[in-house]
Amino acid sequence: MNKAKLLAGLKKYTMIIALVVITIFFAWRTEGKILLPMNITNLIAQNAYVYVLATGMLLCILTGGNIDLSVGSVVCFVGAIGASLMEKGMNVVLAVLVMLVAGAIIGAFQGYWIAYQKVPPFIATLAGMLAFRGLANVVLDGRTVSITNKAFINAFGGGADCYIPDFFGGTTLNLTCMAAGILACVIYVGLQVKNHMDRVKKGYEAESMGATAVKAVLICIVIVAFSYKLAMNKGIPTALLWIILVVLVYGYVTTKTRIGRYLYAVGGNEKATKLSGINTENVYFIAYVNMGLLAGLAGILTIARMTSSQPTYGQSYEMDAIGSCFIGGASAYGGVGTVSGVVVGATLMGVINLGMSIMGVDANYQKVVKGLVLLFAVIFDVVSKKENSK
Repeated sequence: MNKAKLLAGLKKYTMIIALVVITIFFAWRTEGKILLPMNITNLIAQNAYVYVLATGMLLCILTGGNIDLSVGSVVCFVGAIGASLMEKGMNVVLAVLVMLVAGAIIGAFQGYWIAYQKVPPFIATLAGMLAFRGLANVVLDGRTVSITNKAFINAFGGGADCYIPDFFGGTTLNLTCMAAGILACVIYVGLQVKNHMDRVKKGYEAESMGATAVKAVLICIVIVAFSYKLAMNKGIPTALLWIILVVLVYGYVTTKTRIGRYLYAVGGNEKATKLSGINTENVYFIAYVNMGLLAGLAGILTIARMTSSQPTYGQSYEMDAIGSCFIGGASAYGGVGTVSGVVVGATLMGVINLGMSIMGVDANYQKVVKGLVLLFAVIFDVVSKKENSK
């Protein structure tokens, strides 16, 4: 029995263990350079779009392994719209709203064909990938549009001042960043204790208090170490705030709301879900609207980081998002996956990219490595399902 629990635990935390091992490997191979505060900040800035897009992609995958191939093109198209509007003098807040609404409308358009007209998601979003890439070129007229509004750039993580100010006046260490890390630990521990007590009170199966405590301590060590690294540089980058916002909102949606339960139900058994009275078409539609909305946000983060919009932006973004989901434990068959797993998957992808870049590995070989990691993650999922079905 203990052996079975140990194996189940190893399966559950396989990708976290892999992330730790890969981080240690690159720390060794780069002589610790990957763990420098500046590189930790770069990891966040360069992969902000991955965390955002992967969270939206998870909702699509939960419905039955469905994906959205158009997100990279939508990021480019939405960014082109926003950059063009700001170039013409539109208010920044209004331009941001336009970009978010544009993303949601695109998601609704594709979701309509997928949910209500039963067009296969692969075909519908493949068409979107081609169409919106072309429309981005039309909007930009094949040129690069620069973004000069400092407020926009800093608010979404693209400028030299895109950090939360240190309200405590730290000198060598950003005290606000450290305080935020400690506060995050306190909140996390409180939530873990509350969840444990609620499960015990309701008679649900729960981990032992000791196991919960060990997990909480390990997570808190990671949070404090991460905060310390950021505090040694310039503190909390604003891009991180958007990542945290998306992760918290969608983490809550997928675990605590009715639509979240419906997403898992549809992916687990669509026919049974429909027979139970749930409108599965609406579930598909909502998943793709959210994907479009988050693609809009990813477009904002991308053009803010690049301080411009180009017709080539967003290429292969869909692959990064899909890969992060599957590496983070989402099932290729749907019905299984978590937002926290997506964070692990996106971080692992980011560490691999950053580590190989510091080592000077050719970009083509980087793609090979990422492809093999994704293949391993999917094979692991398939093999696990076969073993469970025996």
